[in-house]
Amino acid sequence: MPEPDGFEDFVSRRAHALTRYGFVLAGNPHDAADLVQEALIRLRGAWDRVERRDDPEAYVRTTMARLHISWWRKRRRERLTDAVPERWAADPGISRVENDVGVWTALAHVPPRQRAVLVLRYYEGLGDDTIAARLRISRGTVRSQAQRGLAALRARLDPEIPEVLTIDGRRHV
Repeated sequence: MPEPDGFEDFVSRRAHALTRYGFVLAGNPHDAADLVQEALIRLRGAWDRVERRDDPEAYVRTTMARLHISWWRKRRRERLTDAVPERWAADPGISRVENDVGVWTALAHVPPRQRAVLVLRYYEGLGDDTIAARLRISRGTVRSQAQRGLAALRARLDPEIPEVLTIDGRRHV
């Protein structure tokens, strides 16, 4: 399939500058090259429309910035490691809590929905979407119930921690 008129010329003239821009965004040459490549692929598909506006470089730079943000959001949830574990790793904190009757007693005093969210999130290790589907509530409700449940659990476990009232009357620990 032939390239659109002017596309190859634009790429040959601006590729180096776009790669430098990608490096500034990403901080390494490999991700910079990926950003440029993906943005140019998208520019290729929209070349006729973008060329008529006489600013294809702005389109590419905006696309690169948005791609970088998207990739950054995905990566911040990842935990990169050199070696993949052969089997499930036991969390020593879980075994400590399982044997701590005080935690379970305090958890029994947390309201039922908050308790369910806390157990599913921290004991079972489920994500917000899975918890929301299981409990048939929204993802935002999962988060708010977890926050309130943790506050109630902390207050029950250590009543010495003072509560702070905000201007609008909400309590924060």
